[in-house]
Amino acid sequence: MSGTEGKSKPFPPERRSPVLVSACLLGVRCRYDGGHSLCRGAAEFAGRAAVIPFCPEQLGGLPTPRPPANLFGGDGRDVLRGVARLRNTDGRDVTAAFEKGAREALKLARLTGARTAIMKDRSPSCGLRTPYCDRPEGHGIGVTAALFESNGIRVYESGTEDPFPPEGFPDGREGGAPEKKGRNKGGLPVPRREA
Repeated sequence: MSGTEGKSKPFPPERRSPVLVSACLLGVRCRYDGGHSLCRGAAEFAGRAAVIPFCPEQLGGLPTPRPPANLFGGDGRDVLRGVARLRNTDGRDVTAAFEKGAREALKLARLTGARTAIMKDRSPSCGLRTPYCDRPEGHGIGVTAALFESNGIRVYESGTEDPFPPEGFPDGREGGAPEKKGRNKGGLPVPRREA
């Protein structure tokens, strides 16, 4: 028995449906830069829960590594309405790949019965408050996060250094903890990736 086995709480029996988790948070090298965004808490959670790792950008057919992309004309909700686009830093329109990845991720959720997702913060696919978009507030929702929310999947975001589980994540008790989406980590402006 390793030293960490005794420290993990068992997965609550009341919460049997699988949880979709951004693969980069689990240490999978699927980020645009070929790296990962390992969140140790998410990796520990995966060891005691039914977790489905996924990367919507890879599901959409984009390679790893790949040029980073920004949302233009709005955020993920606007992409789904057909009024915003995504372009990578090479100037290529990658909207279709982001939409396809979101649809494939939704298909995974439906096939497995997942009703909850923990997704990478700041991502133009997964973030609840991505800075890589055209919104007056300076942040908006990513494409896959928007599609999940519009289909009744509860989305929580997490970053590499964030406490885990994310704030508001159901803890297995009746009703769970109160939900709080889209934390602003200090309220500081985040530099935009130039297209």
